[in-house]
Amino acid sequence: MEESRFSVFKELESRDHEQVLFCRDELSGLRAIVGIHNTMLGPALGGCRMYPYKSEQEALVDVLRLSQGMTYKAAVCGLNLGGGKCVVIGDPKQHKTELLWRALGRFIEGVGGRYITAEDAGTTMKDMEFIRMETSHVVGISRALGGSGDPSPVTALGCFAGMRATVEERFGKSSLEGLTVAVQGVGHVGYHLVSHLVRAGVKVFVTDVDNESLKRTTADYRVEVVSPEEIYSVECDIFAPCAMGGIVNADTIPQLKCSIVAGAANNQLGDENRDGEALAERDILYAPDFVINGGGLINVANELEGYNQERALDQAEGVYDILKDVYSRAKADNIPTYRAANNLAMDRIESIERIRRTYTGLRRGGPGSLIRGVS
Repeated sequence: MEESRFSVFKELESRDHEQVLFCRDELSGLRAIVGIHNTMLGPALGGCRMYPYKSEQEALVDVLRLSQGMTYKAAVCGLNLGGGKCVVIGDPKQHKTELLWRALGRFIEGVGGRYITAEDAGTTMKDMEFIRMETSHVVGISRALGGSGDPSPVTALGCFAGMRATVEERFGKSSLEGLTVAVQGVGHVGYHLVSHLVRAGVKVFVTDVDNESLKRTTADYRVEVVSPEEIYSVECDIFAPCAMGGIVNADTIPQLKCSIVAGAANNQLGDENRDGEALAERDILYAPDFVINGGGLINVANELEGYNQERALDQAEGVYDILKDVYSRAKADNIPTYRAANNLAMDRIESIERIRRTYTGLRRGGPGSLIRGVS
């Protein structure tokens, strides 16, 4: 028991997390973990993912990685929010019930607003509305209830804007027309990203382990389907990971035949330092995932002060400018793009921390806009 407990704290210390909440409810069968990474800029906001993890350790590592990424994402996107995430252990096609989500809602309510949840992989707007029955600390709910609805289209819009910035950086082109993109995963976000790409005149290859997602995409758009194993070796200009994380790694990087990696998935690098460096050594321009997929967070964050779609879409388009800043920082400092993005995020967090230490009357998550700018 002591050995297991020590390993958990070792994981927390390695990523500098503030708090981890383990949630268990016997009646509903809920087994979930909430990770709160950093609340210097404000309350931790991050989605709730449901996935049939093979072990509790795998779930813990995933929630710690994801919540840390949310801290950086909120910071670099200019939001006054911290980083958090929730993972629910279970099959989203079999184990969802109203009881389960309401039980999770009670746990979220219990942390008193330090964590705000939202839709993520394996969860839906309907699931968030069950959670809302027990807590107000949830976003990504329907328009009818004052929310923003499905964030996937806005995430895809931001990702496409980020692709334009990345193509301009690598090829000196303002348009993606005539390029080839290999999209791994055509679920919620990937499907909408394909829509943008096809309309822009891009040749698109797609893959997904979910046949229903593939059927919908091929029915609506002219794309070429390849197997999940073949997607890495497709000759293309851009490889776009839009499924689960950790897929750009020591096994897959040697297979890539692209000039750019830019997609909507979280935590794309299996090992940030090793794989980020490996991409740079191969001269593959990497659009840091927590920057290029920031549109979804921007969208749901807008709910906290009253949702305005025009404002949310405009801010999601701003991912273009944020990535341009990342690439400028990478060139100026002669470092890989993943490090430049991390540095930009940490610079903002540390500057606010210095202000708060200087003016002790200011509290974490104090008054001011949660959407843009420093309070």
